[in-house]
Amino acid sequence: EVQLVESGGGSVQVGASLRLSCTSSGFIFEHTNMGWYRQAPGNAPGDECELLAIIERDVSTAYAGSVKVRFTISQDNAKNTVYLQMNNLKPEDSGVYHCAADPPPFLGVCRAVASDYWGPGTQVTVSS
Repeated sequence: EVQLVESGGGSVQVGASLRLSCTSSGFIFEHTNMGWYRQAPGNAPGDECELLAIIERDVSTAYAGSVKVRFTISQDNAKNTVYLQMNNLKPEDSGVYHCAADPPPFLGVCRAVASDYWGPGTQVTVSS
């Protein structure tokens, strides 16, 4: 059974940093592309879902424009864990962050999480 469990969210002030973790099981982690989504249902239509970052099997990374430079995705194969280091947080970064296995290679705005396997999420709230 595939399981993904996120942790590390919280409520922070503008400019703060957070490090999210996602521990996985039930699949061969080092053979799988991983990604982080943000869902913010209260946002305007078209701005409710975003695929923020992807790390591929060869450890190459890619980021949505909204988080490039500020966020870093990484992984630890020995721990089957993928991380998202988030720096200089802004109010628009608020939402529920989900990690996902084999996300589609389309960073940015999405209609919904488009992965077969994704975790329940961890809440991030950034206030000014």
